[in-house]
Amino acid sequence: MSETTLTPPAETDAALQPRSHWVDAGSATEEELQHWSGIAEELAQKLAADAIQRDRANATPFAEAKLLKDSGLVSLLVPKEHGGGGGHWSTALTVVRILARADASIAQLLAYHYINEGNIVLTISDAAERQRWFRATAAGQWIWGDSVNPTDPDLTLVPEAEGWVLNGKKRYSTGSAVGDALLVNARISAGPEAGRILAFVLENGREGVTYVDDWDFLGQRLSSSNTVTYDHVRVNPEDVLGYLTDEPYSTLVTPGIQLAFGNLYLGIAEGALNKARDLINARPHAWFLSTAEKYRHDPFVQRLVGDFKSQVAAVAALAEKINRRYEQVLALGSAVTEEVRGELAVEIAELKVISSDVATQLTHQIFEATGTSSTASKHGFDLYWRNIRTHSLHDPVDYKKLEVGAHFLNGEFQPLSLYT
Repeated sequence: MSETTLTPPAETDAALQPRSHWVDAGSATEEELQHWSGIAEELAQKLAADAIQRDRANATPFAEAKLLKDSGLVSLLVPKEHGGGGGHWSTALTVVRILARADASIAQLLAYHYINEGNIVLTISDAAERQRWFRATAAGQWIWGDSVNPTDPDLTLVPEAEGWVLNGKKRYSTGSAVGDALLVNARISAGPEAGRILAFVLENGREGVTYVDDWDFLGQRLSSSNTVTYDHVRVNPEDVLGYLTDEPYSTLVTPGIQLAFGNLYLGIAEGALNKARDLINARPHAWFLSTAEKYRHDPFVQRLVGDFKSQVAAVAALAEKINRRYEQVLALGSAVTEEVRGELAVEIAELKVISSDVATQLTHQIFEATGTSSTASKHGFDLYWRNIRTHSLHDPVDYKKLEVGAHFLNGEFQPLSLYT
């Protein structure tokens, strides 16, 4: 897809009315990026101070969610006219990357929030309804969790009176316990609309909703990705965002979440590399067979660190390019075509592949440079590997490699799903 194809639609055409404030909104300015990055850096320092202890405690991150709210980062993408920060996607994704250097769990929480909240635009076609949801989100400094795992379809949604009744459960519901708004996707089980998937929002504490404290995994332990159960939960018309469709613009949510993953993984790699530098520079003496006097001057240490630093720099350059690309495609509004959407998804898949591979390899092999002492429990240096190893399994990276290869060889796009 060439850059010249990204031309916003003519707003004189009634069929191409803006879907959101992102149309003609331009790109993030350096001033915007610096402002929000500064806030993220300050929060990252707070999170880094006790990240290891909080990970080991494995408590539901209510306090961390409050920090996100107090920072203002949760309303970064809400339009200014509705009470938000009026920021752009490239800025939001950079914020995710910055937080991931310090605490990948909380970075994941914020990344999913941005994507879930993005459904206000991607799913809702009515401008007044978008305004209603944005204003409520900004006024309450809402965090948007989700309960949409498509590989766990154990939900029934039955029409009743003017709404529906929801039953069942969903695993891997990130942000559910600490979020204010819980995005749920459920297939209607009966009636004339049976088979259609409805997207709706339940406030935290809705009667019949239970947040199961079962998130006890290797990594990303504070992402609040627990199971949620639903027992005769009433879903009202005012809870509804809309139906999921194959309309290209509305399906940009999937490339968006995969792009958030790429930035999350990059941040983890950068955090591990920075921690490695601190550990290496704190060691006084090189290995006794080395010709170097100080550990940080050992050529084998420098070679390994230099290799990984170069790889991370390459991933960062790609991420920054694709972040802008996503922003540009969103600005097209209803002019997004299947071709534009498909090629964007492939570009993001390329980032997912390389960021996952580099972060996983770096967080494992960097111990060869930091040495035996870096495995002491007090350093918690395993946290980076545990986090990337856990989240990189969200959906198999081999299928992202297949997605890239199939398009490069045959011009093929993968079937639409919440993973492709």
